[in-house]
Amino acid sequence: MSKYFSRKQGELKAYVPGEQPRNVQKFIKLNTNESPFPPAPEVVNAVAAAAQKANLYCDPTMLKLREDLAGIYGYTPEYFTLGNGSDELLSFAFLAFCNQEIGAAYADVTYGFYSVLSRLYATDTKIVPLDAQYCINPEDYAGLGRTIFIANPNAPTGIALTRLQIESILQANPDNVVIIDQAYVDFGAECAIPLVEKYDNLLVINTFSKSRSFAGGRVGFAVAQPALIADLETVRNSINPYNVNSLSQAAAHAILQHNDYYMQNCKVVARNRVYLTKQLDALGFTTLPSLTNFVFTKHSSISGEQLYQKLKEHAILVRYFDAPGICDFCRITVGTKEQVDALLDVIRSIL
Repeated sequence: MSKYFSRKQGELKAYVPGEQPRNVQKFIKLNTNESPFPPAPEVVNAVAAAAQKANLYCDPTMLKLREDLAGIYGYTPEYFTLGNGSDELLSFAFLAFCNQEIGAAYADVTYGFYSVLSRLYATDTKIVPLDAQYCINPEDYAGLGRTIFIANPNAPTGIALTRLQIESILQANPDNVVIIDQAYVDFGAECAIPLVEKYDNLLVINTFSKSRSFAGGRVGFAVAQPALIADLETVRNSINPYNVNSLSQAAAHAILQHNDYYMQNCKVVARNRVYLTKQLDALGFTTLPSLTNFVFTKHSSISGEQLYQKLKEHAILVRYFDAPGICDFCRITVGTKEQVDALLDVIRSIL
């Protein structure tokens, strides 16, 4: 780092993304939970058309997209805002709803970006342990007096809370915002959006990256009652009112116009997840019950790090975390049936 870098920021421990190899064609890439399916052809055409007007600023209100989302999920456009990926919306939420007086709370094993944002914004934080089965226990979040961040389904475990469990957390924290970060919800978990009308302290964050095959486009959206959305909009317009570019807005509009294509792909991934889990179990793995597009699994005869390294030698990328409590596991994205079978063949040879 340079001598000019802020001492405070110099102490940050930045988020580490999954490997993005330059020669991606060389690998079966099952490490960053991307969709194995390409965008619908209409999305590619929409981006090409939007590029013809890239000399003009994008719509800072993103009204068309908010109307699209209202049509799919109900409510009115005032219940929605969008970000440059869901990570940006999480950042806005930390700025809007956390400070030294009102801290944050999240699980000890969860999406790593929460801890990065907490340190970045100097947020007083309570870390809540998962239970012995790697589950979030709603009772542990009752009356914390903090802004609560819950990934549901959780990452990297893949385990989901039910809508009733989420509602119990909302009821137990009526004076604080509860953020449900449901990046993987379309692969089988219960969506929290139907609770928005009932609870003014609920903020639901989604992404186009996973279920809608648009990880490279960086679009996320948030759903909440208009007062919470207005809070996020104040933060957004204070940082970057043109945060979702015109090409991504055009693509996201086309995606939502062909939503059935993406939801069908999610069903295929869910079937492949069940198949992968059964095959891994037959090979002696212990796999947590996932409702996502990935599985979190371990084997008694090979460490998580060894499995990760051996698979990489065979040009298959998975994700390994060296954190205490989960270092025996690997997180494996569910790909196509062909990718899953190729993975299983290599694992059999390794074992």
